[in-house]
Amino acid sequence: MSLHEHISALFAPKSVAVVGASGNPGKIGNIVLSNLIRAGYNGKIFPINPSGGTILGLEALRKPEEIPSDMRPLDLAVLCLPADKSPQVLRELATLPVRAVAVLGAGFKETGAAGARLEEEITALAVQHNIALLGPNCLGLVGARGKLNLTFAQGDPAPGNIGFFSQSGAFCAAIFDWAREQHFGFSSFVSLGNKAMLDESDMLAYLAEDPDTKVIAGYLESVENGPDFLRRAHLATRRKPVILLKAGRTEEGARAASSHTGALAGMDMAYDAAFRQSGIIRADRMEDLFAMSLAFATQPLPKGPALAIVTNAGGPGIVAADACVRAGLSLARLSQKTTATLKEQLPPYAALYNPVDVVSCAPAERIVKAAATVLEDPAVHSLLILSAGATHEPLDGLAAAIAALPNPERKPLFACLMGGIGVAKAQRNFLEAGIPCYAFPEQAVDALAAMYRQSRWKENPLPVEVGYRHDRGRAADCIAAARADRLFELSALQSREILRAYEIPCLEAKLARTSDEAVHIAKQLGRAVALKIASPQIAHKTDVRGVMLNLDSPDTIRAAFNEITARARRMRKDAYIAGCLVQAMAPRNSREVILGFKRDRRFGPMVIFGLGGVHAEAFKDRSCRLAPLSLDDVHDMVREIKAFPVLAGMQGEKAVKFTALEDILLIMSQLSLDFPEIQEAECSPAFVDEDGVLVCDIRILLSHATHSHRQ
Repeated sequence: MSLHEHISALFAPKSVAVVGASGNPGKIGNIVLSNLIRAGYNGKIFPINPSGGTILGLEALRKPEEIPSDMRPLDLAVLCLPADKSPQVLRELATLPVRAVAVLGAGFKETGAAGARLEEEITALAVQHNIALLGPNCLGLVGARGKLNLTFAQGDPAPGNIGFFSQSGAFCAAIFDWAREQHFGFSSFVSLGNKAMLDESDMLAYLAEDPDTKVIAGYLESVENGPDFLRRAHLATRRKPVILLKAGRTEEGARAASSHTGALAGMDMAYDAAFRQSGIIRADRMEDLFAMSLAFATQPLPKGPALAIVTNAGGPGIVAADACVRAGLSLARLSQKTTATLKEQLPPYAALYNPVDVVSCAPAERIVKAAATVLEDPAVHSLLILSAGATHEPLDGLAAAIAALPNPERKPLFACLMGGIGVAKAQRNFLEAGIPCYAFPEQAVDALAAMYRQSRWKENPLPVEVGYRHDRGRAADCIAAARADRLFELSALQSREILRAYEIPCLEAKLARTSDEAVHIAKQLGRAVALKIASPQIAHKTDVRGVMLNLDSPDTIRAAFNEITARARRMRKDAYIAGCLVQAMAPRNSREVILGFKRDRRFGPMVIFGLGGVHAEAFKDRSCRLAPLSLDDVHDMVREIKAFPVLAGMQGEKAVKFTALEDILLIMSQLSLDFPEIQEAECSPAFVDEDGVLVCDIRILLSHATHSHRQ
């Protein structure tokens, strides 16, 4: 049986053994067994306790080997034991055999080296015997289809169509309680714990195929295998929405995530790129995760961005309209027929245009009539009912009336009832009627915007990847030479060879060994030049003040050459000074940009683009994507930075040649994939104008590990 089929045994087992079952209330083994029985599980349950006896009305076995032969292989075993007991019990279970095991106890890698060794041992056993291992250090799991609750949390979540996984057990326990209050239901609910074997990628693959799951939601602190995660996420998001809350966005949060689970979080820029490229919807806050999940779970995807708002309060209607624009939606332009009908239905002082304000103290009947009229308008793709302030009558019946409206086009319906105790019952009524209801308009609009992005994602064609002609062997020789010299940064001459090998256009430069040669080269270039110290031992030219710019006469060039080389020999007596590179200055009115890549340890090479110059690091205005890049990726990267208007042309300047920038980004993607030993590469500075891109220098850093190539 395949591992995927064994994962299915976790959520719909025909037989379950609770190892470490206990008759003592408060112990994990007692809570898990009690939850399983109370949930109505109708498969075979085997409590296992060395003392035997009767536990919660069930006869307990002393050892796993006492499980009857006609019940083997066992589908699922749940270990509620001290960590040091787990390896031996897992060996006993493997002889049955068992398809899946959930290890709920703590005391593994999150506690230190000794715990890490225990975790490695049980993982090796699971791999050896083809057992799907969940945890360790997890809260357990819920499978609604099989009436399964194998957690030590209090209470049972309602069944539903949201598949949820979390790296944090405490997060799961809190969501259990909150979900009941908010009328959330789950198809599957799983705590991943330390992810010794099964991780977020496995959950994506399983839930994408699960017929009971409509929405996949999750909480992450780290991703174990970036490329595998991307592949499975791509497949999942084409079928179902995937909404994830990734903790550790800040440096402080990343440190906390590491100490919490023994996992190290990757650069948040890489996660942003991974989510964007794979179609994952990223939630910024816990409340957003479930606000969006509720919308996807109950409503169809919108067919367009046009939202109509029917409200009894002008101020909140304006807030909703502002949120609509910020979220990338639009306010629907109501037809003349719609506004004429609204004029007949509403008081003379009502607002007939979107947002439609039926005025305060309006009875529920007036809200319903206006909503019905607006919903019929072909220009409307979705509808938000927004109520705030007092009304002449309670809104308790509003939900049923809105849910009963004719809606042949299946347009998404949302509600927002602002208030507290006075609207609590009406809010519950909306949720029970299958209409998501929010306390504030921004939540509703953001959820709808996520649904619109998902509808566009599903319609997008698969990305088109492109390759560029290059001389990989020539580049490999440069890298091999640097390795032979035990260098971890390529020299300026070696780096320029990489530029030529990948046919990256660059500012012309030649090596001058004397000041007279420098003058001669500058004359050939025909314009102002820069001089840069040339030495394989001097990677950072600024350390020896080895660069001088805008030299435009023979005398200044000779003086600069002599000054630069003399200073370098004085400051770096160990360095061989070959002379100076004489390089043409960039064309006037060109704009400085940075193009390059940095290798993320989770996801691999991450290509980065941004405006260059002295303020580049201060503003950190960057866009990034994970290699390999597609045509759509580079198109979006260039246009999504805040400084894009500078490139598009301001105050009479011409727009730069965007296709040239996109070409360089694609080449950077190719270079990063061709040479895994390149840890970081940056074309900086690079200059772009209406004619194209010219790279001044490329800085290439090698990793300390060695890699092999297939030439």
